[in-house]
Amino acid sequence: MEIIDAIILGIVQGLTEFLPVSSSGHLELGKAILGDTSIPEESLLFTVVLHFATALSTIVVFRKDIWMILHGLLKFKNNEETLFSLKIIISMIPAVLVGLFFEEQVEQLFGGNVMFVGFMLLITAALLWFADSAKNTRKPVSTSNAFIIGIAQAIAMLPGISRSGATISTSVLLGNDKTKAARFSFLMVIPLIFGKIAKDILSGDLVFSSENNIAVIVGFMAAFVSGLFACTWMISLVKKSKLTYFAVYCILVGLLAIIFGFIK
Repeated sequence: MEIIDAIILGIVQGLTEFLPVSSSGHLELGKAILGDTSIPEESLLFTVVLHFATALSTIVVFRKDIWMILHGLLKFKNNEETLFSLKIIISMIPAVLVGLFFEEQVEQLFGGNVMFVGFMLLITAALLWFADSAKNTRKPVSTSNAFIIGIAQAIAMLPGISRSGATISTSVLLGNDKTKAARFSFLMVIPLIFGKIAKDILSGDLVFSSENNIAVIVGFMAAFVSGLFACTWMISLVKKSKLTYFAVYCILVGLLAIIFGFIK
């Protein structure tokens, strides 16, 4: 993989992991446009490294919240910290089940199927449009809400369905406060990313090649820096109800992806 390609894909991952436009979908589109010729194992390694970078950027931005979650798990007292930690765990259940029993089926949808990505981006656009018109409340994320939001996160494993877009939109449509919805959305994915990385490493699916070390490192840095910016920016945008702009963007990119799929 060329260095410039690694930088571009790193920035794409860093921005789209937090902005509601589907990071997996954009990575698939980016690889297709750039003509990624990596063998599947090398491509998987690069994708895992980029996700690790954005997970670290989330930890930096939400370090105080993460400490609260860990404190709640360690103390396990009947207080707000413990309750929030349990909600995070509950939200993980649907995605974990999909990962355990349907991982192969989901992975078959990756691999340059840009037309499928395009249709899923249109679904993401519809979710964002409805969420942006919902009335904001001060309602916190409840335990039952956490599970429903977790289902949205599991569905967002499909390329083209934005994880942050699906989870934030679902939370807002359930009547939750928009800022709290964004915070919960970004925090709930961290354990899943690290769990997936650990699984891939232990399974031996990752192939480490000295030839691509520089590209991987450069991609990691690009994803980490752009992720810091996007995470902070997204919280501000959700507060101001600016999701409609991303809905329009998803419609445009989705239609272009469908057209590209037809002529490819």
